[in-house]
Amino acid sequence: MDPTARDEERPSFRKGVRDWIESSRIQNLIIAVIVFNAITLGLETSVMVRAHVGDWLWWIERIVLTIFVVEILIKLYAHRLYFFRSGWNVFDFVIVGVSLVPDAGPLAILRALRILRLLRLVTKMQRLRRIVESLLRAIPSIGWIAVLLLMVFYIFAVMGTKLFGEAFPGDFGHLGLSMYSLFQVMTLESWSEEIARPIMERYPLAWLYFVTFILVTAFTVLNLFIGIIVSAMQEQHYEEEEARREASEAKAHAEREELLDLMRRIDDRLARLERR
Repeated sequence: MDPTARDEERPSFRKGVRDWIESSRIQNLIIAVIVFNAITLGLETSVMVRAHVGDWLWWIERIVLTIFVVEILIKLYAHRLYFFRSGWNVFDFVIVGVSLVPDAGPLAILRALRILRLLRLVTKMQRLRRIVESLLRAIPSIGWIAVLLLMVFYIFAVMGTKLFGEAFPGDFGHLGLSMYSLFQVMTLESWSEEIARPIMERYPLAWLYFVTFILVTAFTVLNLFIGIIVSAMQEQHYEEEEARREASEAKAHAEREELLDLMRRIDDRLARLERR
């Protein structure tokens, strides 16, 4: 075969492999394997199941891992080094790579990390991927909200240590204990019976301190987190809609140009026929 023809054939074959591995049929199969593997990893936690079908689970683990490795290798061939330009591909590569590490000796702890393969569903499902991307986009704003929350915690912790530390050293004995107690109050987990009411028996006006803290943190600052995440998701949705609209307009423009070019060629042919 002519070398030039062989070089032209390779890209088309590589593109065919890429289209095949990225097709919905293959990706749905990979999703089914991921879910099945998550179920088998859960069954491995049962002593009774391991005693009866432990060998089958071992073979299933090897088959599933082989499928994942083959998928990654095919993608590496299809995309070449462009494979690592996608953060989701790198995530898949790391998750599968961790599974290949021997689970003996000091690396035995990595055996428990196999369940992280379930996170590959995020890379396979568009809606889950959109949620994660929205969360990542909201991280800068969330960071500033976290700074604000830390300031509120610090202010109330210092106040609580000075007000209640002498009488209640177990909850507000020093700054660290005060911040931990305030974290329990913020989560609203038994804060009234275990922390607030015993203090209110000694300091009747202590409810002002706790109610103000809860209003500032649980009902204000934490709602800012939710608002920022929802705003990021809406912004991403608008950007995707805008990208689809621009792609549709570009396609329509290209089709109009092709139609105009075809009409010009028809006019030229008609003019030549008239001259003849």
